[in-house]
Amino acid sequence: MIIYNRFSDNQKIYIGVCAYVCMVKVISLSNEAYGKLKALKRDESFSDIVIKLISAKKRKNIMDFFGIWKEDADEWEVIKRKIYEDRKKAKLREVKF
Repeated sequence: MIIYNRFSDNQKIYIGVCAYVCMVKVISLSNEAYGKLKALKRDESFSDIVIKLISAKKRKNIMDFFGIWKEDADEWEVIKRKIYEDRKKAKLREVKF
């Protein structure tokens, strides 16, 4: 509460101050992802666009994907090996706030 004494006869004006705090999270996007997200953005915030995109997708039950690689086990091994190779090549970077 701020008390402001402006008048000579000791009248006081009370001014209430209310601060609204919004939680913000920092995320990292590739330049390509940022460009595509920005292209969708018109008069909306990035948060609104992300929420729309996520809400637009129908969620599937994870059990629908059970066994889909059964016939392609050899192909899956190639993909899995490539994933592990790419993980080894990835470099972590330090982020300072």
